[in-house]
Amino acid sequence: QVQLVESGGGLVQAGGSLRLSCAASGRTFSSVNMAWFRQAPGNERELVAAINWGRGSTYYADSVKGRFTISRDNAKITLYLQMSNLKPEDTAVYYCAVDSRAVTGVIRTSPGRYDYWGQGTQVTVSS
Repeated sequence: QVQLVESGGGLVQAGGSLRLSCAASGRTFSSVNMAWFRQAPGNERELVAAINWGRGSTYYADSVKGRFTISRDNAKITLYLQMSNLKPEDTAVYYCAVDSRAVTGVIRTSPGRYDYWGQGTQVTVSS
């Protein structure tokens, strides 16, 4: 059973930065994809960024390219999302997720493809 525990959310002014962390446990992670999704009130859950744990290949939503960076620490089995130049429209609950059935070289963008989820962490950006 995979367990994901997010941390690092909070309130920040526009233009500021935050780093989210997701501590993972419960299985080996060499062949999975891990991702950060977010969901704002009234909106669908959307993929923000994803990484193939073994290869390190990444995917970013257009809305966050150049501002957010996804990374992982193999030793700590922890996923990170460094968020810079935050905007009010980045306000949402951010979720860490695992796609344990990932096909090599393919990062899937649909939340329905991810089979393990963290509890979420709130990020609020004030204008």
